[in-house]
Amino acid sequence: MPVPVPRQRAIPAVECGQAPAASPDSGPSKEQAPPGTHQAENAATRRENTRENPTEKREKPTDTSTETSTGTSTGTSSGTGTGTGTGTGTDRTPAPGVRAESAAPTNLTVLLIEDDPAGSPIVPDLLDQSGKPIRVRTARNLTEAGRLLTDDVHCILLDLALSAPAPARTNTDGGGSGNGGDAEGDDELAVLRHVLELAPRHAVLALTSSSDAERGAEAVAVGAQDYLFRDELDGRLLSRAIRYAVERKRSDSAERRLAEGRLRAQENRRLERGLLPTPLLAGSPLRFAARYRPGRSRALLGGDFYDVVRTPDGTVHAMIGDVCGHGPDEAALGVELRIAWRALTLAGLCGDELLGTLQQVLEHERSDDEIFATLCAVDISPDGRRAGLCLAGHPSPLLSRPGTPARLLPYDNNGPALGLLPGARWPRMQVELGAEWSLMLYTDGLIEGHVGGGRERLGQDGMVELVRRQRAEGLTGEELLRATVNEVRELNGGELADDLAVVLLDRTA
Repeated sequence: MPVPVPRQRAIPAVECGQAPAASPDSGPSKEQAPPGTHQAENAATRRENTRENPTEKREKPTDTSTETSTGTSTGTSSGTGTGTGTGTGTDRTPAPGVRAESAAPTNLTVLLIEDDPAGSPIVPDLLDQSGKPIRVRTARNLTEAGRLLTDDVHCILLDLALSAPAPARTNTDGGGSGNGGDAEGDDELAVLRHVLELAPRHAVLALTSSSDAERGAEAVAVGAQDYLFRDELDGRLLSRAIRYAVERKRSDSAERRLAEGRLRAQENRRLERGLLPTPLLAGSPLRFAARYRPGRSRALLGGDFYDVVRTPDGTVHAMIGDVCGHGPDEAALGVELRIAWRALTLAGLCGDELLGTLQQVLEHERSDDEIFATLCAVDISPDGRRAGLCLAGHPSPLLSRPGTPARLLPYDNNGPALGLLPGARWPRMQVELGAEWSLMLYTDGLIEGHVGGGRERLGQDGMVELVRRQRAEGLTGEELLRATVNEVRELNGGELADDLAVVLLDRTA
């Protein structure tokens, strides 16, 4: 399934260093904490600033936001969370003894989610592989985490000791809704599940105590990339674990996308294979063979189409056609025309009446008025000695008989392609086949390939000579078609650019 995209939230300007924090005398704001909590939060902020920047211990405690030229900042923003508590979110770049203004640009950004109202450090100072400081944002609950979780965050450090939000539930007695009491509320890893749902594209590292390794393993089973012991952290170990988690998440995401792509490709192949025709020749003495090669890369279906059916009176009807172009739209239109031809043929239509109805189908189904289709239709009498031929702008079939060289059937009365002329007519020609014969129907993909490295094309004459030579070597049926298509490809110097379809009907005495 597609990877869900989390809803992104912009970081307030006061947190990302793009606007100064509100001064004490600027009056109340919508994001200020309730009375009685502001002083405690300022004290926690001062402890945080002192821990990160020891050289600034004597600066004014009311200056809680520092704008830097690299976009990093140190500051806090207080707000009220709904359902997950109230706290302050911090965006900091740990670099002991270095002022924020001189901090180098960071390559990695980490979001730390910890339930630590005293502001004590849970992670040491971090450096990435190139020695640059890793930017750390801190959130005390999932509300703050959702606000700080932006596209530039690479990894989430989640303290599994964080209190999980109590989900609301409906009172079955009709008394409204309440909190807690269901299975999810009792789940020790409920907070991790919330984070994974909130950030499906981000790597997650779970932090737990060394006495609770089993819980860390369960966190990995739920979806975290790894777990670490909170009381055994050091900067080098954690930095390496973060890089590992990020790369593992990228690898897992790439593998998942690859697997999804393979599944879609398999489904497409099954769909296209199901759209290829199954000849209906039960009870007929004729032998059937076909070759089909779409011009599109990694496709099974192109704009060429064919079909063969036997009606109850014993007549064998064969058809081959070509929709101009060879993309997916042309392939879909070709399938529609083939299915329509089979339905009309089984309903008893033939010749001009059938082609006129097919043109109506084409005109209604095509996406552009300039799209047309060529078609060759043959109906072979029950005794197999005669055939009726209708051509709609299509190359004439190739007839081979023992003792005589292969030749093209007459195409003097070739009518226009379907979709070109409203009210067009397609005369039906009667052809004598004989007692033993081989009839090959093909699309122009077989004759429009080049010969050698020049611009010369094989053409119908070249194809006739090629088939004559191969029949003289004793090739028939599937072997004849396989050899013909392979030689055409070799003469072209590689794969053919256009779709190709060939149908071969044989009758032996």
